[in-house]
Amino acid sequence: MYQFDRKEYEKRMQWYVHDRFGMFIHWGIYSIPAKGVWYRSEARVSKEEYYKYFHEFDPVDYDPKKWARAAKNAGMKYAVLTAKHHDGFCLFDSQYTDLKSTNTKCGRDLVKEYVEAFRAEGLKVGLYFSLLDWYHEDYPHCGDEVHPMRGNPDFPDEGRNFDRYLTFMHNQVRELCTNYGKIDIFWFDYSYGEGENAMRGEKWRATELVDMVRTLQPGVIIDNRLEVSGIGFGSLWEGNPTAYHGDFVSPEQIIPPQGLQDKNGKDLIWEACFTMNGHWGYTKDDPFFKPSSLLIRKLVECVSKGGNLLLNVGPDARGNIPPQSLSILADFGEWMAKNSQSIYGCGKAGMEKPEMGRITRNGNTLYYHLFENTVGCMPLIGLKKNNIEKIRMLSTGAEVPIAQSWIYDNYPDIVFADLGPDPVLADPVDTVLEVVLKE
Repeated sequence: MYQFDRKEYEKRMQWYVHDRFGMFIHWGIYSIPAKGVWYRSEARVSKEEYYKYFHEFDPVDYDPKKWARAAKNAGMKYAVLTAKHHDGFCLFDSQYTDLKSTNTKCGRDLVKEYVEAFRAEGLKVGLYFSLLDWYHEDYPHCGDEVHPMRGNPDFPDEGRNFDRYLTFMHNQVRELCTNYGKIDIFWFDYSYGEGENAMRGEKWRATELVDMVRTLQPGVIIDNRLEVSGIGFGSLWEGNPTAYHGDFVSPEQIIPPQGLQDKNGKDLIWEACFTMNGHWGYTKDDPFFKPSSLLIRKLVECVSKGGNLLLNVGPDARGNIPPQSLSILADFGEWMAKNSQSIYGCGKAGMEKPEMGRITRNGNTLYYHLFENTVGCMPLIGLKKNNIEKIRMLSTGAEVPIAQSWIYDNYPDIVFADLGPDPVLADPVDTVLEVVLKE
């Protein structure tokens, strides 16, 4: 039976806290109505009306090799695919349901192809699996908080056998942990509710579930949503981890304002997951994509606070990542090609956030991320001249001298970096200074 071991925990998390940047992929039959992954619940769509999309699903353009190359070129190091979302549709060939991709017109195991393609590009592979299933007859309907038929007396919960559902759900998890080789991340979603009807923890037979996953996939990293949803931090935060504790905290659609620490002030490992626009799955009426410049700075913000970023794409019904998302990924790639050293292996600097941007750190090297210029030379507050070995422009390696002028004599305790005469920063998104401190 799995028991928490701090040294083993820190060992398995090493690659994860080093790599910092991954791709979330929300994809399924909900890409056909194109109203987001929660469409069936939000609109209370009937089973008959919704699952007509299952019979239509045929992603003729699906090529996970293209997805993998786009992720790798953007500087992402791992990916997480929705093997099954709340609607119960499986992108894999499960023997326990007919609602699976191998029974659609495409007739393919889409998880298998994803895993092979992303591994081939050297990326770590993760699978998302919903604890909910709105298709299964034994999952609560009328009395549930989020089921599409919630509150509908025509769908009573009498006669539904939740233990039978749990056996079904555990069997599907076993398939994913057995049939696809090494899985680096298992991303459960999600726990909810309070009191005697709470759908969390042992309601899922979580100890048994996690013991199975960790036995079949030694070294796998698991999120914290067997315990909590996006709300709450889990038992690692309490300092008393359960057998089904999450290896990382998973804030959704937000970057924690001050990073995350446990209740005793010790840093927690966390990963912010958020969308490029406002929806997880492909949504035809949501053109409100965040600018790539903003998203690049949000990656920097996550790392500067000791966290990871899992950035979502929602491929369309044909299997194409939307062009807006591909453009954003290309912009990430251009920036990361020159500045990834300030992301990989980096974390909190242990210094106050500067006015002009943020700081990440790897050992005795500080990376000043400059989002805007100043008048005069750039103040590097918190540093002493005699502690600095060198300052370089990270993207080019060019030397950046320490300013020597009467203008700065009134501020002897501040180092000023001379960026040259151009008032426009070399990179308007984020110009990175590499500051190496003396040993």
